[in-house]
Amino acid sequence: MKSNPIQNCGKCGLCLSVCPVYKVLNQEHDSPRARLRLIKYHKNHELLSSTGLKEIISKCLMCGNCTAICPSGVDHYSQFMEMRIKMRQDVGENQAIKSLTYLLAKEYRLKIATGVAKFGQKIIPENFIEKYNLGNIPVKRFPRLNKKPFRQAVPETILPDKNIKGPDKKIKGIVLYFTGCSTNYAFDQTGFSTVQILKQMGYKVIIPEKQTCCGIPMLYHGARDQAKKNVLTNIECLSKIEGLSKDDIKAIIVDCPTCGTALKNEYPGLLKTFGQDDSTALEISSKVIDIMSFVLQESGQIELSGSSNTMESDKVNVTYHLPCHLKNSMKAPNNTEKVLNSIDWIEYTRAVDVDECCGGGGTFFYEYPEISKKIVDKKIVNAKNTGAHIWLTDCPVCRINLSGNLQEKDNIVVKHPVEVICNYKPENNNGPDKDKNKV
Repeated sequence: MKSNPIQNCGKCGLCLSVCPVYKVLNQEHDSPRARLRLIKYHKNHELLSSTGLKEIISKCLMCGNCTAICPSGVDHYSQFMEMRIKMRQDVGENQAIKSLTYLLAKEYRLKIATGVAKFGQKIIPENFIEKYNLGNIPVKRFPRLNKKPFRQAVPETILPDKNIKGPDKKIKGIVLYFTGCSTNYAFDQTGFSTVQILKQMGYKVIIPEKQTCCGIPMLYHGARDQAKKNVLTNIECLSKIEGLSKDDIKAIIVDCPTCGTALKNEYPGLLKTFGQDDSTALEISSKVIDIMSFVLQESGQIELSGSSNTMESDKVNVTYHLPCHLKNSMKAPNNTEKVLNSIDWIEYTRAVDVDECCGGGGTFFYEYPEISKKIVDKKIVNAKNTGAHIWLTDCPVCRINLSGNLQEKDNIVVKHPVEVICNYKPENNNGPDKDKNKV
């Protein structure tokens, strides 16, 4: 466990070697250790809040690399999070970010906004859309929104398959599924695939109806007070399942590492900040696991390896990008790769920078498009060098950033790993069966 004191920083510079922003800008004031010094000066009243200070604090991907590598145990991540709250209070926020945090604070607002956006995707001519970018991503490269929100497309309770796969073919238990906003509104295939594989493994899946945005986008922009209701709503809906006790729930599944970071790492501390008992948040935290880690953990209960006679021509050629939050916050750096390597119909080629940040960082690609573009373009070159036609990543923002910066000629599609390992058919070399959107 990392400690908080800034004075523990030995100014060794090890954090510079892993900071994606510093590696692009190569300026000391954009380094993690410089941010720590500025925060220290601010806390000691030697430096006042200002737009310039806010800019330096905000020009950070919150990837957690600096915290993970720090030999002195400094928790840069928490220091940066607290400072963002202070900067928002003292300096304010731009209108675009204010609008985003306003939408995410209420599920009905988000539903209305995505409905309007979906209508816009239908009626606005493509030759008009292609003129515009949102940050470093052309608008035309953004994902098409789901026909209907995923949580409306599936029942709240989903029973296991009648033909359970695995050695003992027994019902294994009950899991909760926290879908997050991206699966609910943009990537429903991730949701269908997650549910399908959990069913095949013999689990009853409950998708709590009242879940809402995990709150991380608000927290990263200093809007802790706005995030409070989201946090409390999610804690309640994940802890109070009618007819079930906490011991009846085997796990809380997430398909997004950032949502997992919120539920697992942020919620217990936030409850203390709100002056409330954190015992329920800690209980939830102990059960949160990403879907690929759960598949690996339960790998004896599902047939992933396929036939040992898989023809080379039938194999799916994939590469992978490891999201920073899965590596640094969820502490699951190798699990997805272990699953991919265990499946004989997957030809997995590791990119040289598999575990380096892609530059997406929530809204970073929008706020700092030039920096983000330099980071992601390097990732794309290395992914193309693998020869793979499918690029897997567990994080929806990484997915948007990677996919959005690819060119049509690159002939690479970006997917969540669960979409490939679920419903695979050799004749469909793009991964899961597109028609299996049912549970």
